[in-house]
Amino acid sequence: MSPDSRRRRALGQILLFAAGLLVLTVISAGSVYLVNKARSDNAWVVHTIEVENQVNALLLEIRRAESGARGYLLTREPEFLADHEAAAAAVLPALDQLSRLTADNPVHLDNVGKLKAAIGIRLDQFSREMDFVKQGKPERAVALVREDAAADTTATIRQIAQAMMGEEERLFTLRTANADRSQTLAASMTGIGSGLVVVLALISTGLVRRSARARDEAEARLRDANLNLEATVDSRTADLREANAEIQRFAYIVSHDLRSPLVNIMGFTSELEELGRDVFRRIGGLTHVPAGGPPVAANEADELPLEAPDKQLSRDFSEALGFIKSSIAKMDRLISAILNLTREGRREFEPVNIDTRELIAGIVETLAHQAAEAQAEIRIGELPDVVSDRLALEQIFSNLIDNAVKYLRVGVPGEIAVRGRTKLGYAIFEIRDNGRGIDPRDHQRIFDLFRRAGTQDKPGQGIGLAHVRALVRRLGGTMSVSSELNAGSTFTVTLPIKWNASNRNAEP
Repeated sequence: MSPDSRRRRALGQILLFAAGLLVLTVISAGSVYLVNKARSDNAWVVHTIEVENQVNALLLEIRRAESGARGYLLTREPEFLADHEAAAAAVLPALDQLSRLTADNPVHLDNVGKLKAAIGIRLDQFSREMDFVKQGKPERAVALVREDAAADTTATIRQIAQAMMGEEERLFTLRTANADRSQTLAASMTGIGSGLVVVLALISTGLVRRSARARDEAEARLRDANLNLEATVDSRTADLREANAEIQRFAYIVSHDLRSPLVNIMGFTSELEELGRDVFRRIGGLTHVPAGGPPVAANEADELPLEAPDKQLSRDFSEALGFIKSSIAKMDRLISAILNLTREGRREFEPVNIDTRELIAGIVETLAHQAAEAQAEIRIGELPDVVSDRLALEQIFSNLIDNAVKYLRVGVPGEIAVRGRTKLGYAIFEIRDNGRGIDPRDHQRIFDLFRRAGTQDKPGQGIGLAHVRALVRRLGGTMSVSSELNAGSTFTVTLPIKWNASNRNAEP
């Protein structure tokens, strides 16, 4: 690769990284703003509900006062008088509370003034009626009741209250729409941020896969080379090493630095979830205000059911947050996978003498619990010893045996066998199972990064087999699979019996 090409590639990577950071910074700032706006809009929705509840509470006290007065006038029972006096005493505090709640609305200011005048008249009428009854002049009290009925002060109070309720219904519709819009925008902003993270990660993945394809092509050309094989290998290997090192550095930087804004987005999502929980808790408490009593405390409102519209809104809100959080979690797993691949790609292999039977027995022991749950038996046959990198072999066989246990057929006792042999300086290992098998059309697909085959009912990111094949190739070996659906699978790994570090460790 020419110096100009390297400079252009480095500049492109820097620009891509800078663009990603800029976009994610904007998304984070926008998310903060929208979360604060959603909190404010929801507070106004709650305020509207409080006003409506206060109007209803005021009307309830007036009706109680009227009922107590009528009952006392008819029966002279002291219980009716006590109920009337308690309700009448609660009317003015309820009116004052309503006045404070509506002080921000010019329309309500006028209505509250009219309401105070009408309520004052009605309370005066109550007082005069009770005085006549106490003075032993019930006929005067009855006449006053008829006079009051003709004036219909109660109807006037009800009309003013209905006008205030109508205004609050209009405000509730407007404020609810604003709150929904703010929450939708916040959710959309978070989703867009997650999507951009996915796009940047996919770009990094694409670069890694392009490098892998280029390496495969180089290996094919090397096999067909003749007298210039040595020079061709040196040239192509140097180019691939440089390209892969740049891609690994870029993938590591992008994946590592993308995690910080991803954490911010997750934090803002959790804050939005907590905010929604508080809002619906308050709505539940305010919806169930006892007659004449104070609002339900927050810890008591936790147990109160929401009304049907509020319950649906709560479910929609929780569902939207669930989709956002699952997307963020998936993106975090993808970033972690990319980071692990880049770290492994930079590790230097160290050849040591390995008792492969002992190594695989240790792996089987760590998987004993999973095998017991799957009702699987793992048999270890004769295995040749090798000189290779111990950690790489542990990763290779752990992944293959774990997959064999994971993808057994339900209801069929599992049979997994590990065996090996030697041939022409190579050790050939076979991991065979009687599991669900793999469609022949997917035999190559399963070795691609982030590609999976068959029913996706097991956890995984499509990294394992791609990583295993990369390790096998770095160790100078090959890997293949033989499988049919519902007929089990056999993975074959061929490795040099004595791996030479100078042979493959310098390879990218």
